[in-house]
Amino acid sequence: MDRFDAMLAFARVVEAGSFTKAADTLHMSKTTVTQLVQQLEARLRVKLLNRTTRKVNLTADGAVYYERVVRLLGDLDDAETSLSGAATVPRGRLRVDVPSPLASTLLVPALADFHERYPDIQIDMGVSDRIVDLIGEKVDCVVRGGELSDQSLMARKVGDLQLGVYAAPSYLQRLGRPAHPRVLEDSAHRVVGFLWARTGKALPYAMGKGDESVHVQGRYVLAVDDGNAYLAAGIAGLGMLWLPAYMAKAPVAAGQLLPLFEDWQMEPMPLYVAYPPNRHVSLKLRVFIDWVVEVMAEHAPVRSGLSE
Repeated sequence: MDRFDAMLAFARVVEAGSFTKAADTLHMSKTTVTQLVQQLEARLRVKLLNRTTRKVNLTADGAVYYERVVRLLGDLDDAETSLSGAATVPRGRLRVDVPSPLASTLLVPALADFHERYPDIQIDMGVSDRIVDLIGEKVDCVVRGGELSDQSLMARKVGDLQLGVYAAPSYLQRLGRPAHPRVLEDSAHRVVGFLWARTGKALPYAMGKGDESVHVQGRYVLAVDDGNAYLAAGIAGLGMLWLPAYMAKAPVAAGQLLPLFEDWQMEPMPLYVAYPPNRHVSLKLRVFIDWVVEVMAEHAPVRSGLSE
């Protein structure tokens, strides 16, 4: 038994959910994949998988072993791609976590281009606005808006998100168009609150016009911790929104949202790709980061003159 082939077969079965699908991805017969996993279980003297006619599930021992196998295979892949001869062809699995609206609006629609360039890179994309433990969860990188709270992470700025204030036509018909941002603090107007992962709270926004500046938070009837839900709440007329331009573009074009306070300015929100410190940056991660920079250059490029 080739231990590497057996571990790879085991990992593919877990990820595919069946021996047949795993065999297809490995270009092996189902019989070969089954035998490799059985030989691995015999060598380890534990049962790794519970098999039924419909599905395959990990045992408790199998779950522990799978986590170690995934890490080992990833390290082996990084070691191979770091060699000069292999470094020209990025390949392997890349685990990333991306905010939900950025994933659904920009990155996922553009991924066909990425995979055309790098067909040997497999991306496992978590889509969330939560705080991710990159080391504990074995995530290669995260894409996040706002200043990074964990200063121990390595990071590259990949964009500057220009912010604006928007509201649904139904909301403005009901409550009228506010004349000044400060009105939001002491009137019947409402905002949709966004609960930032690092604080669990809705934070105020700084807005400026000439020599005048205000910090506006507003009152809300709904606060959420997911970007797509935040946008949906605004379109439903539940309150005003502070949105990056890329998120507002389609709803504004469709007449679902209208811009407010267009003569007021807000500092752009930096967008970073962050990854664990003291870790070799593999070729697959480097090309992914460069690709994110390319995508964001079309929608929210890093502003010249701003520090990275």
